[in-house]
Amino acid sequence: MIEEQVILVNENDEQIGLMPKMEAHEKALLHRAFSVFVFNDKNELMLQQRAAHKYHSPKLWTNTCCSHQRAGESNVEAGKRRLQEEMGFVTELEESISFIYKAPFDNGLTEHEYDHILIGKYQKAPNINPEEVLDWKWMSLEAVKSDMSRKPELYTEWFKIIFEKFYEHINITEK
Repeated sequence: MIEEQVILVNENDEQIGLMPKMEAHEKALLHRAFSVFVFNDKNELMLQQRAAHKYHSPKLWTNTCCSHQRAGESNVEAGKRRLQEEMGFVTELEESISFIYKAPFDNGLTEHEYDHILIGKYQKAPNINPEEVLDWKWMSLEAVKSDMSRKPELYTEWFKIIFEKFYEHINITEK
């Protein structure tokens, strides 16, 4: 199986090359990524718990799904693809904000990403892929915020960064 390639970018999100995903994480090189946040009509966020065998952040809770765009794939196309692969459904996604973050992990890998936030609506239960996802749940943003402050070790680094810095952009109650 050929290793997934990530899109290396500069600080303006302009593509400067392609690299195998693991190599980019080992070298902490800036690459394009996306994070999907799916809400229901009660404005609850669908969280996923990462599968136990993931190479970083196993069993931690995070946003609905995230991954990396493929060459020639738009942010929304990538988000829909990954929603289907991880959570077993597709819904309309809207681009929100984007930002750069860097998060080193205990295993020597580093996420250094130009992350695009995608927001969608969905009402049903997902059909999770057990290779990717251990569990899922709906939570209000207030409950996530409270739980994250009491037990930050249960959440992925990128989700904590997004949640803390960009809460007002993912809180869609007024929309």
